Amino acid sequence: MLFERPQHLSADQILERLRTAGSRVSKATVYNTLRLFSQCGLVHEINVDPTRKFYDSTTHPHHHFYNADTGELTDIPADQIGVSGVPELPPGTEQQGIEVLIRVRERR
Repeated sequence: MLFERPQHLSADQILERLRTAGSRVSKATVYNTLRLFSQCGLVHEINVDPTRKFYDSTTHPHHHFYNADTGELTDIPADQIGVSGVPELPPGTEQQGIEVLIRVRERR
């Protein structure tokens, strides 16, 4: 379901879609499978806040807009954001990547 097209889904959204389709999969199985997919590099885990996590079927480097009002996560191509002034890395480490999450909300 997550790999049908590029998309960002939470574990609860996946569980709801599976159950709507007639699956009797448990919540624990969905969470455990997503954790395994993430560890294997099949999906990218995105933490938008301490209580909300999405799973992204697009694994190449890119960034995101997160709309706090709608809960929607939208891709930003990697070449549309430049990062400068990266601090010196801690001794014995190497940079693995940089991910930018821009939080937005509807104008009021």
